[in-house]
Amino acid sequence: MATENRVNFWRRNVKVPGRYLKETKLNLNNVRSKKASSFHEFARSTNDAWDIEDEEEDEEALTHVQTSVSVDHPLPLSLPPEQSPLCGERSVHNGTMVQSSSDSHLQDSDMGSEQRPPSLPSRPIIPLVARISDQNSSGAPPMTVREKSRLERFRTLLCDHNTDLDELRKHSWSGIPREVRPITWRLLSGYLPANRERREHVLQRKREEYFGFIEQYYDSRSDEPHRDTYRQINIDIPRTNPLIPLFQQPAVQEVFERILFIWAIRHPASGYVQGINDLVTPFFVVFLSEFVEDDMENFDVAALPVETQRNIEADSFWCMSKLLDGIQDNYTFAQPGIQNKVKALEELIGRIDEDVHVHFRRYEVEYLQFAFRWMNNLLMRELPLRCTIRLWDTYQAESEGFSHFHLYVCAAFLIKWRKEILSIADFQGLLMLLQNLPTIHWGNEEVGLLLAEAYRLKYMFADAPSHYKR
Repeated sequence: MATENRVNFWRRNVKVPGRYLKETKLNLNNVRSKKASSFHEFARSTNDAWDIEDEEEDEEALTHVQTSVSVDHPLPLSLPPEQSPLCGERSVHNGTMVQSSSDSHLQDSDMGSEQRPPSLPSRPIIPLVARISDQNSSGAPPMTVREKSRLERFRTLLCDHNTDLDELRKHSWSGIPREVRPITWRLLSGYLPANRERREHVLQRKREEYFGFIEQYYDSRSDEPHRDTYRQINIDIPRTNPLIPLFQQPAVQEVFERILFIWAIRHPASGYVQGINDLVTPFFVVFLSEFVEDDMENFDVAALPVETQRNIEADSFWCMSKLLDGIQDNYTFAQPGIQNKVKALEELIGRIDEDVHVHFRRYEVEYLQFAFRWMNNLLMRELPLRCTIRLWDTYQAESEGFSHFHLYVCAAFLIKWRKEILSIADFQGLLMLLQNLPTIHWGNEEVGLLLAEAYRLKYMFADAPSHYKR
């Protein structure tokens, strides 16, 4: 019964990232009274922490994806050369921004059928990718003189014969202008070389290499060794940002399916693990932003030329792979990377804020019960996507940003809510808060303050393991 209650809590309690669900009243005493006997058991009991409905809907989701996602007709594998987005200029196709047309859609056989995302309740449109000047989620004010100056500095760096990556990181730490974010992310992730003359050749070669993997491995997705992996990917894809119509489009779900399957095949030490599907989305949105000015949430990706879709897909795959190379121990058997990071967070909070640490102990709140997801999904389930993109500007600029610096961001994020935490005097209320923190309206200002506090904590504690230790 205790295990059943724990599983039901994790499944039902996280419907909208960043929204505090005050109305949910669950009896969590059994979760408190019986702890998992091992980390592996805990991971099994919480591996659906990001689900939006119960397990019985998995089969329905799988059926929907299999009918809407093409399995017999992947994208064609020829790759013509492309004018790549260098020196901060927006990519174009045949000299113009591409609008919807019959010629630019995928063939009907590739799309399965003309399906529209299900209608969603009316809600304010909050941009996925905001200008660097957006301090909050409301509107996009004109660029100031200072912001124009920053953009010019970025463009100057990007157009140098050999881009100074250290200088680029320095400028990127406080946020990257939307106009140059795609090319900057490619450079900071190590996907593109610093030498400007080599970039177009590298892009073409790596994109061809990725679609070579598709040709080599993708047909094996139904084979017995890979069937479970493919099934889990198909279950998870509809759960990726379920409230954003962009990610419910068949063309986009096909892209995610191929990226995740190919990555799993090429990384057998970990294979596919739930949570990796979330890590594709920031790269996909940033690279799509080269071709979409407004209303990205509802943009019909199938309206883009096939070549453009392919390039976005390949670039997203390689940049996600570069990210995961640095944190792959988060996803190997028993997830030792996450175990270590959660333990490090617990120890760090004990030194930073003893009151919060003791409060958790008093009410038997285990750090694993909330920080497992923070580490597994890099806070993507706690923050709006636009905030994740801004956060990743800094992560890519910071040395070991996705691993080491992320720990201090999580610590700063937890301490941000210390007043709310200390005001709640029961186990159920604490977990409800920690798993549904009210960040739905966060923007660049809040993320900037969070990063500044994380940097302060890193400066004080990273190189002083006994600092303030009692």
